[in-house]
Amino acid sequence: MNNFFKRKLKNKDEVVLNIKIEPTLKEKKVMGAFMRLSLKDKISFIKQLSLLIKAGVPLFSSLHMIKKEARTATMRKVMTQVIKDVENGQYLATTLGKFRRLFGELTINIISVGEFSGNLSNNLDHLVLTLKKQQALRGKVISASIYPIFIIVATIAITVMLTVFFFPKVVPVLKSVNYDLPWTTKVLIFVSDSLRLHGILIGLVAVILIIAIALSLRIKKVRFWFDNIILYIPIIKKLVQTYNVTNICRTLGLLQNSGVGIVRAFNITANTTANLVYKKELNRIADQIVKGEKVSSQMTGNKKLFPAIMSQMISVGEGSGKLSETFLYVSDVYEEEMDEMTKNLSTVMEPMLLVFMGILVGFIAISIITPIYGITQHLNPR
Repeated sequence: MNNFFKRKLKNKDEVVLNIKIEPTLKEKKVMGAFMRLSLKDKISFIKQLSLLIKAGVPLFSSLHMIKKEARTATMRKVMTQVIKDVENGQYLATTLGKFRRLFGELTINIISVGEFSGNLSNNLDHLVLTLKKQQALRGKVISASIYPIFIIVATIAITVMLTVFFFPKVVPVLKSVNYDLPWTTKVLIFVSDSLRLHGILIGLVAVILIIAIALSLRIKKVRFWFDNIILYIPIIKKLVQTYNVTNICRTLGLLQNSGVGIVRAFNITANTTANLVYKKELNRIADQIVKGEKVSSQMTGNKKLFPAIMSQMISVGEGSGKLSETFLYVSDVYEEEMDEMTKNLSTVMEPMLLVFMGILVGFIAISIITPIYGITQHLNPR
């Protein structure tokens, strides 16, 4: 059997997992560089597996049934490999570990703990609930972002149309008069001429720049710098903090309830966190816990990432011995706060968007009206 991870017991009832972080080269070839699995498909797989196991269907037969119901080629390919490995005697978590990029660290570890404890179906139910909440939270953030993005894109599109199609018809009239044009009009003429003569080149450069930025964010140092910067931007920093705290606490609560030790829970949570600043901090906290430090004391000193009230609630949970319940309670509290924030985001950002629109449209209006007004002032009646 492939020794993909080792299990051992600590203090009889705590499960400690030493799971290999990266799949082997052979496993990477199996996984495929361009394979994608949506969160919806992952939830569907876990939910179906839980229902079938609860119904008493053997794991091997359950996997075959799920493969038949698979809606995507990726899922069918994954299930083919999983069925083959399970048939050869591998654990389900072991074979899913070959598709770590698709299923994620959290899913693999929760399934691993469930297999070890014999409580796989319950672990899967808790995992489905957690993933659904993460999906809902992500959907709220995306929905709240649509309105501001739409307004910004529409404003830029209107500005470009006025600059490229309307303003050039006025320029010949302004240039035909012996009048010193204001600097705003000269700037707009330059922008208009540049867009008309080199619009394709400018658009190509813009696309290349966007692609370059997207690729550069794959570099860890650049991504860490970006993730750190957004934690200082007004409005956005609170949104980012609440989103990450909600997901982190829910993941820690799920892992603790499933029997994963606190140190390993922090390491797993770090691997499931997209923000590299939070990832680094969670790994640091795990190292400090090994040295005997409390979770709450480590979070108290970093208010940029963890709100003060969160640290206080976790301190109470440590004192009462109910840390897992506290993590889940904190996640619910901040999920409600996130819900309120996303509902009010458009209201908060509306004044800034109006200012942005006013500056662009106002600049064009001033650039056109000012010279016309100046010219009429210098006209002498016959």
